[in-house]
Amino acid sequence: MTDPLIRIADALDRLAPPPPDSADPGTHPAYLWHGRALVAARAFRPLPLELLHGVDRQREILQANVERLADGHAAQDALLWGARGTGKSALVKSVIGAAQAAGKRVALVEVVAPLDTLPALFDALAPVSRAFAVFIDDLGFEAASEGRALRSLLEGGADARPDNVRLIVTANRRHLIPRDLSEQESAINPRDSIDDNLALADRFGLSLGFHALDQDGYLDIVRGYAEAHDLPFDSEEAVNWATRRGSRSGRVAWQYIVDLAGRSGKSL
Repeated sequence: MTDPLIRIADALDRLAPPPPDSADPGTHPAYLWHGRALVAARAFRPLPLELLHGVDRQREILQANVERLADGHAAQDALLWGARGTGKSALVKSVIGAAQAAGKRVALVEVVAPLDTLPALFDALAPVSRAFAVFIDDLGFEAASEGRALRSLLEGGADARPDNVRLIVTANRRHLIPRDLSEQESAINPRDSIDDNLALADRFGLSLGFHALDQDGYLDIVRGYAEAHDLPFDSEEAVNWATRRGSRSGRVAWQYIVDLAGRSGKSL
């Protein structure tokens, strides 16, 4: 007699919908990877690079790296780390959008599936005559062991990413894994424990830090958004908005602009 669990599993397989057809990887500006297929992003509208203030150095370095990738030249995997709301994700999308506007054959693929599906994604992208920036947003691990699979994909493993693909990762922590003094207490060789935790971040050839804004930097971002959308600029009101939220960042600046536009009867 067939095992009941096997019969149940077979029935669930029959009920499960077939995997969706993948979108053409050569035509769309951006995609989502859900683990089984590429899905074209419904709306890819990155901010113009000139609206991103306070990240000039990071922009120049990341833009040059993406252009090398798009041109088929050697390019680095990139880690963008730092304070939340400082424009890491926005910069990634804007740099890709700027490269596409310049005629470069490069697309963004945002990963919204478990990292163990990345080898299947790489298999799908490897034969395509186009460059891809595989984007993993807000990545972090609680233990070094969780990041070892990604380490092998970045460098040295049998399933390392193909030449036309580079990873761009954003994270709040520089080393992706939380550091704790207790990590050295139980290790036979404390240095080994520290090195294991740092090994994943070391795999990224490009590491760009993003830091909390001072008040002048925050107001500069608000002013730039206000001018771009023809909105009144009131520095005192903008500062009060940030104070009520306990944070000065590009994200808070944009939230204030959304509120200002709504009160002014305008859309964005």
